[in-house]
Amino acid sequence: MVDRRAKISIIGAGNVGATTALWCAAANLGDVVLVDIPELEGMPQGKALDLLQAAPIVGFDAKVVGTTRYDETAGSDIVVITAGFPRKPGMSREDLLVTNVRIVTAVAEQIRQTSPDAIVIVVSNPLDAMVYRAWQVTGFPPHRVMGQAGILDTARFRTFIAMELGVSVRDVSAMLLGGHGDTMVPVVSCTSVGGIPVSQLISPKRLEEIIERTRNGGAEIVNLLKTGGAYYAPAAATAEMVEAILRDQKRVLPVSAYCTKEYGVGGLFIGVPVILGAQGVERILEIELTPKEQAAMARSIAAVRKLVEEMNQLCKL
Repeated sequence: MVDRRAKISIIGAGNVGATTALWCAAANLGDVVLVDIPELEGMPQGKALDLLQAAPIVGFDAKVVGTTRYDETAGSDIVVITAGFPRKPGMSREDLLVTNVRIVTAVAEQIRQTSPDAIVIVVSNPLDAMVYRAWQVTGFPPHRVMGQAGILDTARFRTFIAMELGVSVRDVSAMLLGGHGDTMVPVVSCTSVGGIPVSQLISPKRLEEIIERTRNGGAEIVNLLKTGGAYYAPAAATAEMVEAILRDQKRVLPVSAYCTKEYGVGGLFIGVPVILGAQGVERILEIELTPKEQAAMARSIAAVRKLVEEMNQLCKL
């Protein structure tokens, strides 16, 4: 993507942000700037210094700095937004809407000023609505704004299938579409194990139970931790997107991307398979869905649209 070392700014130095910084630095994807709010002065600096001191052990050359000022992010190639309140037990992603829309709005305003050519990856929840808000505020072309969700959801699905069959996760291939949350759409017709359709290996009833566990994958971790949400897997999924872009890998990955005519969405960010490369979302891939999958996708689109409408109303107040 660039001849010089890439600059990756991560807004939000909590568990997801700091772990994303770790994955990116360890993979030598570029220099990392870890940002948090002025009220937490010292926290991002401390985490960045701790991470930097791992370089001689892990063997990476990336520079890592922490800050509470956006001027150090200027000219970023990629900006990752993880800022926002995490889920707590009993909370849905939608419960976070009121608080996190204000945070993402403020962050997007800063990105627009300091890194006008950046590609933006949103991780904050409720994901699909927050990506839409970041796009609204930055005014960036939609191919340069996207959300991380589908990679995480797919990873959970693949993990549970591998656990069920006692096989390597590397041999499980899967695809999930739709909004990030309870209405996600696991595409069973595109799910296989070593090339064998999963429907030939797992009964429909058991497969539906695995799908339901995947839909509730985030809530299951929240309920176990009690004080926060998942961060290892979300951060790894985000770093995979960063790598695909900076190394122009043309990866086929499920990403929350802006769809117009694709899948009948009509102007929303929603999880779809895309080709991810140096330009960001370089192409959206439309796959043939079964009637059951089409109906589930329509319900997911409707749920995301409702959430975005609620968000737009909040932003007018």
